[in-house]
Formats: sequence, structure tokens, C-alpha cells
Amino acid sequence: MLLAIDVGNSNNVIGLFSDGRLLTHWRIRTEWNRTADEYWVLIKEFILLHNVGAETIDDIVVACVVPPLVPILKEMAHKYFSCEPLLVGPGIKTGISILYRNPAEVGADRIVNAVAAYEKYGGPLVIIDFGTATTFDAVSKKGEYLGGVIFPGIQISMEALFKNTAKLPRVEMTTPKNVIGKSTVESIQSGAVNGFVGMVENLIGKIRAELDPGAKVIATGGVVDWIAEQCPQIEVIDPFLTLEGMRIIHEKNKDAGSLKA
Repeated sequence: MLLAIDVGNSNNVIGLFSDGRLLTHWRIRTEWNRTADEYWVLIKEFILLHNVGAETIDDIVVACVVPPLVPILKEMAHKYFSCEPLLVGPGIKTGISILYRNPAEVGADRIVNAVAAYEKYGGPLVIIDFGTATTFDAVSKKGEYLGGVIFPGIQISMEALFKNTAKLPRVEMTTPKNVIGKSTVESIQSGAVNGFVGMVENLIGKIRAELDPGAKVIATGGVVDWIAEQCPQIEVIDPFLTLEGMRIIHEKNKDAGSLKA
């Protein structure tokens, strides 16, 4: 079995694959001071809940955008799974050409999303990941990663508004009935939702104009269901795109990937 660990700035999404099929997945908060032993306890408890023994996990693949956690996850893999994890990053096989000026700058999450989306849907593509940051990635018809756009996610934007204003409250993120808010809370909700959706829709149009007007738009990420339903240009919602990309990359690198120690 393959354990895929996607470490984001806010959450870790962990998936368990058997014969290329996602059996189960779970989500835990990203905490920089968590130890290798703590990761082991959390992962062991989750997999036992699904009647899977830890000894059945042969390989581990990690995509991490929080560098301090990389050695901790490597220690866990060595100590408790007796394997060398495959780390998504420079030097591994992806099956796509990365045309960033400095390919090493591209986040692991953006690479695996591009790999999975191109294999599943072909190109050209616009891939949107709604996470702590909102990222847009463009993939050509030939499978070339061209680059993209990064801006703050809706949740940290709302938190910044609350923390940096004297009187504006922290509000629950719900879709307002009207654009014109009749209270401060409704006005904030309208600004957050309608402003964010408008920005997303505008950027999709601009990227398609540069890439290809017919580029397929794929969306993933932690708040994808809530946002994507309000963006008519989004054609496919694929919540497990990142985990699937990690599985695909592991398959491409398995001869030189996670090997039993």
C-alpha cells in the first residue's frame, strides 16, 4: 500500500492507496512543532480505524510546502515504516515539462496538481487550488507547465480583515442572499464571497485568453465545493486531485522511490 502525505500551510491531507485506488483519506492541522512520533501515532490510529495494519504500507510519498516538516516526516518513515519516502521536488520524474524560469520555485502541490490534471483530462488546462493560498496553474496542450497566479485564500483574507481593523467582526463564511448587505456582517460576507468569486472568474478569463480560450478549468482544494459552485467557468471539481497526482508521480518514480530499508 502507498501512503500519500500532502502537507499544506493549514492542513495535511493524507491518503491511503491500494493498487492505485484511494481507499481512504483524512485531514489534520499542520503544526510545525509536531514530532515524528506524534505523526506516527496520528497516522497509525487513522489507518487502524479502517482495519489496515501499518505493516501493509510499503511506500510513502510526500508533497510538502512547509520545509521544516520534511525531516520530521522522513524520520517517521525511517523509524516506523522502514522506508525512504519519495519527496516531490526537483530531480524526480513528473512526466511534464516545467517552463518556470526557475523550476525549483514551483511548489510541490502545484506540480502534483498539474501532473494529475493532465493525465486525467489532457490539455490545455487551468487548475485552481483553493487552499490557504489560491493558486492558478496553466498547462499547455502538450503537457507543459507554464506558470500561473498566486494570491491569498479567502479564509486568510477574512482573518486579515478582522485582525487589522478596529471594529469589523470575525464573521461566518456563508453565501449572502444579496450583493447589497443590510448589516456589517452581511456586507463583509458579500464582499468576501462576491469579491473573491469575481476575482476568480476574471482571472480564469485572462488566463484562458493567454493560454487557449477552450482550456478546461479544474478546481480542487479545501474550500473547493463552497467556492466552485458560484464560479460558472469551473468545469470540473476534483477534490482528490493532489493525492492522485502524488500517486501518479510515485508510479513514475517507483524504481528509485520509496524502498524498504
